[in-house]
Amino acid sequence: MKAMIDKIGGEPKVHELVDHFYDLIESLPQGQSIMTMHLKGHGLSHVRPAQFEFLCGFFGGRRYYGERHGHMNLREIHAHVEIRRQDAEDWLQIMDMAMADTGVAEPMKSEIASTFRRAALMLVNVPDQD
Repeated sequence: MKAMIDKIGGEPKVHELVDHFYDLIESLPQGQSIMTMHLKGHGLSHVRPAQFEFLCGFFGGRRYYGERHGHMNLREIHAHVEIRRQDAEDWLQIMDMAMADTGVAEPMKSEIASTFRRAALMLVNVPDQD
């Protein structure tokens, strides 16, 4: 059975997806809070390579992120930032755009989006303000 990374086009597609995703993050209004999180955290220089390394393993390819950091625990990776539900929804919306724009085809796109949704909502660590 082929890994998801192979179904979507391998590491070149993951590079394309990550680059386009962060181009959108840096240019769309709904990316602003995500940009601010990165600036409060480890900064922007590591974001694209780290996301590429993580997603390769996440999609069933080489686990570059795990090799470099010893784990791929999303909660631990994001423990230093406050994440609201709206931040997760913004991330998901922009990733959905990036997948569509870079030609991630169905049914893989829906399968990936569903998995991303579970992961993103799991990272929410700031309660909604009423």
